[in-house]
Amino acid sequence: MTELDHNAAAQAVRDFCAARNISYDADVVLKDYTTFQIGGRCALMASPCSAEEIAALVRFCREGQVPYTVVGRGSNLLVSDEGVEGIIIRLGKRLSGLKLLSDGVVECAAGVSLARLCAFAQENGLSGLEFAWGIPGSAGGAVYMNAGAYGGEMKDVLLQASHVTDDGQVGTLPSEELMLGYRRSFYTGKEYVITSLQVGLHPDDPQAIRARMDDYMQRRMSKQPLEYPSAGSVFKRPEGNYAGKLIQDCGLKGYRIGGAMVSDKHSGFIINVGNATCADVQALIRHIQETVAQQTGYRLECEVKMI
Repeated sequence: MTELDHNAAAQAVRDFCAARNISYDADVVLKDYTTFQIGGRCALMASPCSAEEIAALVRFCREGQVPYTVVGRGSNLLVSDEGVEGIIIRLGKRLSGLKLLSDGVVECAAGVSLARLCAFAQENGLSGLEFAWGIPGSAGGAVYMNAGAYGGEMKDVLLQASHVTDDGQVGTLPSEELMLGYRRSFYTGKEYVITSLQVGLHPDDPQAIRARMDDYMQRRMSKQPLEYPSAGSVFKRPEGNYAGKLIQDCGLKGYRIGGAMVSDKHSGFIINVGNATCADVQALIRHIQETVAQQTGYRLECEVKMI
């Protein structure tokens, strides 16, 4: 698309959102919406509040050939310095319903933060999500990548997920059809928009649940560089080893390119230590991958999604 085409497409989507009372912001700086604090601009960011609004917006973009990118809370993203073509569909505070159904089933919208979902479960005396306490990001993002930690994964509790397909149709899939694996799901690589999910939890003493959550949080704080902007663990765990250990053993702890640095607290993290650019991070990722491959034979695969 030319710049004129981009502007016309953004204006068309803006008019569409305004006519249907879909919240939006124009000329958005994406670094303000990612935990890495990296990213250029996008012409328009729409924030729908229901599956129906998302479906209508996706259909409009498809018919008008307007590219769209879906983001949640920006915790597992590396966004281009040049910005993003088309529009952003953001699943955040406007898509954050949360309720307790029956028999330990909790339903939540995709924009709910994992922190809020975990706290809600604990307050209602429901166990099973303690592993997710402290994982940044949204519930929808956790489904997309089957988020996990400390021996637990979303697949352990997920009952179903609802979505909007890439042609604007609303649907729901049970967990057994979601193809949940290590940091992947049925949705990985697709242009579907996850809209809500249900998790099945079991009763337990709220204080015991809180104690486990606090233990996990203390472990995170002691081992992870939470004081710096990052996108979390950058690489997937290679079979038979750990990315952080391989990177450390290759002498890369503290290695820096521009404002991006391998954390000296946890080598599996790349941190933004001062106005890092997407190019800085990408160059550092390539250097890590090449060095680890040369010295160990392991080929590290990125976990962070690049847009």
